[in-house]
Amino acid sequence: MAPAVRSIKRKDAINWPRMSTTFWAVLLLTALLIVYCGQLAAGTCEIVTLDKDSSQPRRTIARQTARCACKKGQIAGTTNARPACVDARIVKTKQWCDMVPCLEDEECDLLVNKSGWTCTQPSGRVKTTTVS
Repeated sequence: MAPAVRSIKRKDAINWPRMSTTFWAVLLLTALLIVYCGQLAAGTCEIVTLDKDSSQPRRTIARQTARCACKKGQIAGTTNARPACVDARIVKTKQWCDMVPCLEDEECDLLVNKSGWTCTQPSGRVKTTTVS
C-alpha cells in the first residue's frame, strides 16, 4: 500500500496574503506602462551620454552616445548637429554630408579619408567630427 500524503503546517511559516485578480491586473498594467514609457518612438533619438574635454588650448573634444529607434532602412546618424535616424546608404557609402550634419549657416566638407566631416562656420571656426 502507498504511503498517504500528509500536509505539514509549520507554525513559524509566513502565510502569503491572497491577492485579488484586480490587484494582479493593476500590477501587470503598471509593469507594461513602465516598459512602454522606456521605449523611444520610431524614427527618434536621444542623447544618453555627453563627455567634453577642454584640457587642450583652443580645442574641445566631445564624445556623445545616442540611443535611436530607427525605422527599417535607417541608421543612427546626425542631422543639424543632433542625433537622428538617417538613410543607411549614407553611412554605408560614408557620404556624411548627405545627412546634413551641420547647422544651417555652416558648410559641410568630407574629411579626405572619409572618416568624418567638418562643419565650417561663417566666422571661420571649424568643428571636426570623426566616426568610430
